[in-house]
Amino acid sequence: MRAFLNSSLSGYAACFTIIFIWSFWLIVSRIGAESELTIYDLTAMRYGISAIVSLPFVLYFKPWKTLSLIRILSLSFLLGPVYILTVFSGFIFAPAAHGGIFMNGLLPIFTVMIGVIFFAARFEQYKLSGALVILCAAAILGINTTGLDLSKSWVGDLCFAIGGAFFAVYVTLARQWSIKTVEILFCGSIVNVIIYLPIWYFLLPSGLSVADNSEILLQGVYQGLLPNLVGLILIAHASRSIGSDATSAMMAIVPATGAILGVWLLNEQMGVVSWLAILGLTIGLLLMTVPKRQKIQT
Repeated sequence: MRAFLNSSLSGYAACFTIIFIWSFWLIVSRIGAESELTIYDLTAMRYGISAIVSLPFVLYFKPWKTLSLIRILSLSFLLGPVYILTVFSGFIFAPAAHGGIFMNGLLPIFTVMIGVIFFAARFEQYKLSGALVILCAAAILGINTTGLDLSKSWVGDLCFAIGGAFFAVYVTLARQWSIKTVEILFCGSIVNVIIYLPIWYFLLPSGLSVADNSEILLQGVYQGLLPNLVGLILIAHASRSIGSDATSAMMAIVPATGAILGVWLLNEQMGVVSWLAILGLTIGLLLMTVPKRQKIQT
């Protein structure tokens, strides 16, 4: 078991699991943004429920003893209310599919840029080419399946792009700093719930009193457990195992899986162009994740 966890295979397995978590998250978040619940309620659920689950582990392992103040502040901010409220705002102004296109589609490009500019990573042309292919394919998929109209949804699309930039920095730092699972739980849940929950309770509008119990249960379970706990832990593991560039590239396949789930679960129609776009996403993924062979010196 330990050998598997230390192998690149476990990193790819983590990525594929995250793809399905995020694909469903796009749908659930869009439902939440259109419900009686406010985006502030969704954020409170995200941090509050995950903090309850995380607290025993955090108290036992005491990750604050091994983290510097700058790392605690950086990770907490990147995973904090500014990030998630920006993303949730995107679902108010734009369809769920746009979240996959403008957040996940831009994620690999942001990650490559961050690595090159701030961490002196070697510029690899094939990775940039792969990121561009993924972005173009994701955009085509959005146009063909959702009637993308930038003049009507640009505010939401901008929110999603900003969210992608936040997450690209997190993915990169998770690898650079070799972030441990319990450190993610501490910064992503405990620190943020201490900061955010009093602000939400006393100052922000809430729809909890009028929302259906089924809606509260759906959002509470999904927002509080899967993306903010399971997802972040798996992403950190994948970043350590296969690298932040490859992890970000695989996250860009979410628009494709989201579209497939729409066909399967919601009976949405997809034409030939959409399936070709999915093929393009796969090609871009391979360009970014399969290392280019070095020439043999003779």
